Amino acid sequence: MIEHYETIDEFLAQHSADVEEAVREAAAAEIMPRFRQLAVHEVDQKSGPHDLVTDADRLAELYLTKTLGALLPGSVVVGEEAVHADPASYDALQGDAPVWIVDPVDGTRQFVHGDDGFCTLVALARHGVVLASWTYAPARDQLATAVRGRGAHLDGQRLRSGAPEPGRALHVATSHPDYTTDEQKRALLGLWTDGVEPRPCGSAGLEYLAVARGELDSTAFSWEAAWDHAAGLLLVEEAGGAHLTRAGEPFRITGGNTLPFVAARDEATARRVTGLLSAGA
Repeated sequence: MIEHYETIDEFLAQHSADVEEAVREAAAAEIMPRFRQLAVHEVDQKSGPHDLVTDADRLAELYLTKTLGALLPGSVVVGEEAVHADPASYDALQGDAPVWIVDPVDGTRQFVHGDDGFCTLVALARHGVVLASWTYAPARDQLATAVRGRGAHLDGQRLRSGAPEPGRALHVATSHPDYTTDEQKRALLGLWTDGVEPRPCGSAGLEYLAVARGELDSTAFSWEAAWDHAAGLLLVEEAGGAHLTRAGEPFRITGGNTLPFVAARDEATARRVTGLLSAGA
């Protein structure tokens, strides 16, 4: 039993709207007032110049940690900024408690530069399985949701990823070179071939939304951080898409994946892109 709820499904039936409200309120309180208003002292680097953190990231995560934990007693939160401060907290993904996986500002670089291509990502998982997700782009006022087995929706409209048009070049968003090893770079070079048009990715959450909407054929990512991927992978799955690692297995949010991995509009496209990655490696 999860405190007051027999199952996660029971919790979601009663409180999905409350989670949506919490995500919107966090953005309204801590993110949007700072959009295009950031002072120099509100922006810091973590691992390098492409890995930024702002006061909006930190404060929105604190807001969500408090609110989501209260909504589901007995749950824990794995947030990007909290894990940066205490890497051991990431291990909660492998525990028995329900886990909220939070990326308060996915696309911080875009946010810092005043670009509206950022979002807040929240996923609810247990035993390594993502059960529900919320992808909110506050500057665009777009909210995408997914519940395992119940489909994916954008602003209340059902999402269906479909399949790429036969004969058309595949459009693939790929990892930034700063986040790839030499082996992964070689694998990604497999995408530079006839019939594929690769480009650098922006916000991972919004790239997944583009796949779920059928606007982007595939992603090819080389890092595993669950807060970047959990929400979007469920969104793609529930829209009819698929995800595979270079080993041909579904991506695991708990880690240990063969990278790069792919999320695509349909399984055939996922297999085609992973094949190209394997050929490149």
